[in-house]
Amino acid sequence: MSKVFVNIGLSLDGYMAPEGMTMGKPEHMNWGAKWGALMGWLVRQQAFRDNLGFGPGGETGPVNDLVCNTMERIGANIMGKRMFDQGEVAWPEDAPFHTPVYVLTHTKREPWVRPGGTTFHFVNDGPERALALARASAGGRDVRIAGGADVIQQYLNLGVVDELEIALAPVLFGSGRRLFENLREPAPRFRIDRVLDDPAATHLRYVRE
Repeated sequence: MSKVFVNIGLSLDGYMAPEGMTMGKPEHMNWGAKWGALMGWLVRQQAFRDNLGFGPGGETGPVNDLVCNTMERIGANIMGKRMFDQGEVAWPEDAPFHTPVYVLTHTKREPWVRPGGTTFHFVNDGPERALALARASAGGRDVRIAGGADVIQQYLNLGVVDELEIALAPVLFGSGRRLFENLREPAPRFRIDRVLDDPAATHLRYVRE
């Protein structure tokens, strides 16, 4: 069976996104600069640049290989409505997922087909239904819980997350959207599987015990 995993960037003080993050206004509460400090390591990788059509160039090496492996393993993505709403106005027409994407929402909407293999499906029946649909469409590959923090927390509370891949950046936000909040007891148990250090981020992989 395909695995369910989380793959995200995280600030040193535990935030996935800075306070005030609203697409189109990067100067608001300085969130644009904070986000750049959090995810700058990724933007420099050749695999990421190729995926978004940024043109030639970019870094190669172990971190780039890590990005390649992550992208290749994804057969479907799941995200929340807030993340989708932010991305809808910011993603290029050829959205960067190239898989089915299941959006947890209370809003009814027909599937939204984008070039390059991305189709957004809007699921009104909760996280378990979204996961069942994602597994069925993943073609044997893995399901990524893309975010935001509240959606990741829902899947952690369901006990279905097999792996956590966290790029821990040496940046402090002070406020924003924390990753590890609202978790129920008993919390899932993980063990460290891999650590890859880089000046811009420490890449941690945890697998469920």
